[in-house]
Amino acid sequence: MPAITGLVQNKFSEENVVFTTVDNVVNWARKSSLWPMTFGLACCAIEMMATGASRYDWDRFGMIPRGTPRQSDLMIVAGTVTLKMATRLKRLYEQMPEPKYVISMGSCANNGGPYWRVGYHVLKGVDEVVPVDVYVPGCPPRPEALLYGVMKLQERIQEDRVLRRKGDTLGSLAGASMAPESTK
Repeated sequence: MPAITGLVQNKFSEENVVFTTVDNVVNWARKSSLWPMTFGLACCAIEMMATGASRYDWDRFGMIPRGTPRQSDLMIVAGTVTLKMATRLKRLYEQMPEPKYVISMGSCANNGGPYWRVGYHVLKGVDEVVPVDVYVPGCPPRPEALLYGVMKLQERIQEDRVLRRKGDTLGSLAGASMAPESTK
């Protein structure tokens, strides 16, 4: 049971009962079944395809590529994003269901690469259009770097709060009171 050790807070008792939190269970399921929508635009797309092939096999992370944004929770943007493509990228991102994550792969997606200074049509980073969770550097980055980026995203997902936002406690509900209205 090495995959569940971080999930379980207390050991098994004599009654075979496991204690954990809703956050741990839901986030474990989310991080273990990412469904990426690949958005390959240039040479980084070749490395992204190699990551999904048999040698690097991102299936072992539970990643199943989807062809539609409505079934995806992860967008991997690989390559040069032009201003004309930015509107389509934003539309696809908006069609994804919550929670949704974005990995920016390669120098061109991260900051425009070598083209944004000389090309009027190149976007200076995909984060100008959609929020990015993980940046994978390189020109183009190796498949190992993309897998490392996926593992970093999985670490961020595991820290998410499902029922409450970070910093909120059960007693910090704004305006909530146990007293009847007549005693306020």
